Amino acid sequence: MTPNLLQAEQRKVSQRSAGPTNGSARPGRRGRLRKPAIQHPWWFALPALAVFAVFFLLPNVLNFFYPFTNWSAFHNSISFAGLSNFQSILHDGSLQTALRTTIEYAVGVAIFQNGFGLALALLLEKDTRFNRFFRAVFFLPVLLSALAVGYVFQALLAQDGAVNAILSDLTGSQVDIPWLGSTSWTLVLLTVIHGWKWMGLAMLVYLAGLKSIPADVTEAAALDGASGWRTFWSIRFPMLAPAVTFNVTTALIGSMNTFDIVQATTQGGPADSTQVFNIYMFRVFGEGLYAQASAMSLILFLIVVVLAIPVILLLRRREQVLL
Repeated sequence: MTPNLLQAEQRKVSQRSAGPTNGSARPGRRGRLRKPAIQHPWWFALPALAVFAVFFLLPNVLNFFYPFTNWSAFHNSISFAGLSNFQSILHDGSLQTALRTTIEYAVGVAIFQNGFGLALALLLEKDTRFNRFFRAVFFLPVLLSALAVGYVFQALLAQDGAVNAILSDLTGSQVDIPWLGSTSWTLVLLTVIHGWKWMGLAMLVYLAGLKSIPADVTEAAALDGASGWRTFWSIRFPMLAPAVTFNVTTALIGSMNTFDIVQATTQGGPADSTQVFNIYMFRVFGEGLYAQASAMSLILFLIVVVLAIPVILLLRRREQVLL
């Protein structure tokens, strides 16, 4: 062995002998090394909080201020106007018509959305590959933009649209039905479109409710000789009370705030027969009467609260009775 290699080996041996003999010393020293802790992790939420405050919180707070001002396109400055905007709105007959149309629309949507959703949940209840595929298919409209859905149906249901063309081919004669031009049935048709768009969400909620029903309950009913309809109506449907409460409440509140589907299909026509509250508010705002439109928004908020609370309490009481 050369002198250089011998000296290197001697240095390695001396270093090992001079080092700590306790094997836990080195890991212990490593354990004392700490990464600097983040002192204020809520800073990461500041961008999201800023967007929420500017685009949601601040407009909603100002919505309780502008209805009591003279804010419009015809005034250079904003000043306090008291209750004059509310008096002008209440003396306008179009407001009562729009409110009645909105309530009719909301009730129709709640019926169709829950009817479609419950029927689909019962049909696709079993966990088969076929049912899972069609669950996803029927949930797809929920993911689509409501405005896009409205434009699609507006094109399909036009007098020269695809629906009349298909009916003409099937019947062999010219079909020219004004689907969106009837003052009697257009509102009903829009409620069906709205219910179709959101039926996938109702279906999932009802499916969750059906899956939560204990199997031994239905098995006991079958052993007692109950038919399928009797079992559903007397046992399964009452146990779906929480799902019914959620779906009916969300359908009513969501449809009373509707705008996009109606705007894309009929824009409130024909002859204002589908002019829901938000369409009327949009027209008032477009005329430059900003304070009156804000007052209408506040009135709609109060109406939704007044109507939603009794419905929720009634449905919750029904849950307690049935369950």
